[in-house]
Amino acid sequence: MRTERLTMAIYGLGCGGGGALTVERALAKVPGVSRAYVNPATEMAYVEYDPALARAEQLVVAVERVGFRAGEPTVR
Repeated sequence: MRTERLTMAIYGLGCGGGGALTVERALAKVPGVSRAYVNPATEMAYVEYDPALARAEQLVVAVERVGFRAGEPTVR
């Protein structure tokens, strides 16, 4: 299994951790995601995933489905 890491801004989280946890759970449900962390203070998501199973666009859609706006994903 090959993994890639990406970061993307998550807009509208605020300071509380509830939104971050919601986004983390949504990202974790995308097939191929092995790790997802969202920092509510910086409004950034850090995702490790298998590009054979998931695409960055799917991660953006997962964020938007739970009511937040995602910035352009950047593969690291």
